Amino acid sequence: MPPQNTSATGASREGQGRDVPPARQALSDSVYENIKAMVMDHEITPGARVSIEALSRSLSVSPTPIREALARLEADGLVVKRPLSGYRTTELLTRQGLEELFEMRQLLEPRAAALAAVNASEDQLDAIERIAEEMHTHPGTAAGRYAAYRGFAALDQRLHDAIVRASGRPLLADAVERLHSHLHIFRLSSQLGADDPTLAEHQRMVHAILRRNADRAAEAMAKHLVRSLGRQLSRDEES
Repeated sequence: MPPQNTSATGASREGQGRDVPPARQALSDSVYENIKAMVMDHEITPGARVSIEALSRSLSVSPTPIREALARLEADGLVVKRPLSGYRTTELLTRQGLEELFEMRQLLEPRAAALAAVNASEDQLDAIERIAEEMHTHPGTAAGRYAAYRGFAALDQRLHDAIVRASGRPLLADAVERLHSHLHIFRLSSQLGADDPTLAEHQRMVHAILRRNADRAAEAMAKHLVRSLGRQLSRDEES
């Protein structure tokens, strides 16, 4: 879910940390991660109201870092603020919602991969390669609670985000990042088997981009997305 300062799933912290004392920033980050884990693990039920007062008591902090964390989680697409009723966690994706999410990704990410193969700077190519290598050194399985798989999710998102940023199309990159696809998918199911082919699929994408082969990069990305959707739907049927 790094080269740019991100949360465990890669959400940008734009505006966070500027002129903020380190101790307060550390508290803000800790509260954010704690509440995010509650949402990802469904300790706060999907669609449920989020009580600032209850979280403040539970985490033994004032309401201020709770509100800051919820604002960041709203940007992540994990909570929504409604007039007069406060924050609620977002609902889980339905099967139709999951298919529509991947439909959007299919429209955007293969094109981004092709453009990255053509437009990426050498520094961007190095960054993409480093993230892919880091994924291979990361534990190959991710299952259970958020704390166990957030590192893998962060690397997964960082790789996809690095590719779209390397496309040289800021609006395209912004559109992909705003889907919050990794957060939504991992929130549905964190089960990754030891034989999960995600790493091999990523490697084919990266190799094509590093070789400046736009057609193969787009093809590898498209196949990865098709197979990822298929795996997710299979998990849903088994659960």
